[in-house]
Amino acid sequence: MSGKTTSSTKKTIRTFAAASFLNDLGSDMIYPVWPLFVTSFTGANMAVLGFIDGLGDAIVSLSQAFSGYLSDRLQKRKIFIVIGYMMGALSRVGYALSTSWQHLIPIRILDRAGKIRSAPRDAVVADLSTDGNRGSNFGLLRAMDNLGAMVGVILSIILFRFIGYKAIFLLAAIPSVAASVIIFSRIKENRPAEGRIFKGIRLKDLNRDFRLFLFLSVFFALASFSYSFLLIYARDSGFAEWSVPVLYLVFTAFAFLGSIPFGKLSDRIGRKKVLQMAFALWVGVCLLVVSKPSTIALIAVFVLYGLHRGALETVQRAFVAELCPVEFRASSLGGYQMVIGLCALPGSLIAGILWEKIGIYAPFYFSLALTAAAFLILSFVRERRPERK
Repeated sequence: MSGKTTSSTKKTIRTFAAASFLNDLGSDMIYPVWPLFVTSFTGANMAVLGFIDGLGDAIVSLSQAFSGYLSDRLQKRKIFIVIGYMMGALSRVGYALSTSWQHLIPIRILDRAGKIRSAPRDAVVADLSTDGNRGSNFGLLRAMDNLGAMVGVILSIILFRFIGYKAIFLLAAIPSVAASVIIFSRIKENRPAEGRIFKGIRLKDLNRDFRLFLFLSVFFALASFSYSFLLIYARDSGFAEWSVPVLYLVFTAFAFLGSIPFGKLSDRIGRKKVLQMAFALWVGVCLLVVSKPSTIALIAVFVLYGLHRGALETVQRAFVAELCPVEFRASSLGGYQMVIGLCALPGSLIAGILWEKIGIYAPFYFSLALTAAAFLILSFVRERRPERK
């Protein structure tokens, strides 16, 4: 798998996109019913739900760093991607067989450890891309992720009342099995280069701009708390509980619609400018919320949030792939995701404390301050300009 713009390269990118669509379809069939399943069906309280979800976030971060490092060391990518999708499928079968919340803990670990696929896959996409199309390729992946999520949530809402929790979980395993089969059968991996020794990545192997970008990303990870806060705010502002998942669909739809255009835009005008747009969109979300919006304006909050995620998640990965040393690409991508993933835990915790102790708008003011700091630091990061076609 090399970085040439050929028909085989396009086939590989499209195969990854199809697998991403299928896996997220399965994952987001579970999303709308997961909290109800944990608290109602297994009898867990909110503290247990928070622990299980928090544990899942930590496992995601660690698994990506581990798989990125190991992928570079072994010079293999495909095996991590295939196993990652299969772990996701097996976990959903495990959920269906669970009868208590204690059973969910090891299964949740298995589920989130399936993210070992992410850093190796992103490294393949980065290797196959040029500076002139890397944003577009990552944009396609994010678009298919979000499209799969949209379809999954819709199916869950339609089917749940007829088939219940366990059948939903079993059904959700099928798309991830299909994703694993597609990757295994259609992706061909080159033999590792002989004589190459991977000694492991050190901080001094990363240049000044990568370290600076990692630093500002920590600020923004602490600022960008979970979207659950927005959903709860919408409910507390008058949206009926049955309509809250519709707002999640609005957010996902606009993340899907924005992913490819923002990726292509970053190929033309640079990653930094599009990241600045992503930060500005998040600022717009916070400012709208603290202005105590009407119902229509609150829908606009989720539109802006979706566009923000479409821009951020697409361009972040492309930017990291270009700032890091090529020989450490999977390690750098995995390590980056680990750092911002671990920061997301205290970010949401701080937001929750501010919400409870000071008021519902306090997390948004706090986020505005941290986002401003991240925006300022970004101005000092030097980027490699995209190649002109």
